[in-house]
Amino acid sequence: MADRTPVSQHIARVNALLAPLRERGAETLPLLEALGRVTADDIRSPIPLPPFRNSQMDGFAVRATDVARASEREPVVLPIQGSVAAAAGTPDALEAGTAIRIMTGAPVPEGADAIVPVEDTTPTGADGVERIAVNRARTAGEYVREPGSDLAADAVLLPAGTRLASRHLAALAAAGLAAVTVRARVRIGVVSTGSELVNPGETLGPGQIPDSNGTAIAAAVLAAGGHLVSQKHAPDTPAALAEVFDRAIDAGAELLLTSGGVSMGDHEVVRQLLEPLGAHVDSLAMQPGGPQAVAEYRGVPVVCFPGNPVSSQLSFALFVAPLLRELAGLPEPRRATLALEAAVTSIPGRRQFLRGRRLDGEQVATVSGPGSHLVAALAASDLIIDIPEDTVHLAAGDPV
Repeated sequence: MADRTPVSQHIARVNALLAPLRERGAETLPLLEALGRVTADDIRSPIPLPPFRNSQMDGFAVRATDVARASEREPVVLPIQGSVAAAAGTPDALEAGTAIRIMTGAPVPEGADAIVPVEDTTPTGADGVERIAVNRARTAGEYVREPGSDLAADAVLLPAGTRLASRHLAALAAAGLAAVTVRARVRIGVVSTGSELVNPGETLGPGQIPDSNGTAIAAAVLAAGGHLVSQKHAPDTPAALAEVFDRAIDAGAELLLTSGGVSMGDHEVVRQLLEPLGAHVDSLAMQPGGPQAVAEYRGVPVVCFPGNPVSSQLSFALFVAPLLRELAGLPEPRRATLALEAAVTSIPGRRQFLRGRRLDGEQVATVSGPGSHLVAALAASDLIIDIPEDTVHLAAGDPV
């Protein structure tokens, strides 16, 4: 146990290997393709919002002085000069003593300084002249949206670091922007190893199992803000694994993540391929997930996880997800200190990660046992309990 590497030391090793990824730049995407991405810089509006004076209501554009004395008992009657719809073009100027019918969003005619809502008017007319009776006084500026009243031109519309939701895309579109510059995502190839693997949905033969690691790590990559360029499984021959690596790199992968093939067995294909290239293979002081490795292949960093499904998913969360989330501008996962529902024991010298479920209040319960194959138990959990490597027993009620 004394020669096992602390988790913190392997985290530092992975971070050093992936440090060049921090130098990546940004990319410009059409708005819809940028949903969920994070802005790389402050984005300024090229135009004022709104871009011109427009009506806040369906009603009538007037001069406020013409309706200053209007009331229900003594309405002001004005002839209707014309109509303005929410459409392109410049409306005719409003003449004194008249009104122009106007729709929401339509440009306010020159000369008008207030909008009377439809509900404050009564249609009237005689001698073929259409008129309205205004039943309520209005002051200058009422129901008129001035240009720049939402945002001035060249003001910051969205600050750097904004994760783009639909409301942000709407603001960009309203400012006339068709594309946005966002932080570039790391392009990743996911490779699961094992001659026993078949694709999910395929009929299982003797000794075969579905490839759950490929799906799990690929999904975790996407959730952490990475760009999945390839997800394949390879049989237990170095040549086959090298071919899968080559295809992923040719597809643009700048980071490879593997599961399986790094332990001490006779068919550890990842070690067979990468150790001659200088891979660093280690046994960490943690459970689950002891066997780990890092390497480079064709100049591309490779981070290698164990093959058991809980081990591989936990390894990704510990060693790769934090950097991916940082580069993508995503927040760190929430951490909390909760009280154990029941006592737990741990292996001396091992940092243990137990599956758990948060209970009502500030309590947490373990889910199933510590086995690294218990993928259903992992699915039933909603958090991971982190037990320090120097802790061997915790009583019910102890904080974790």
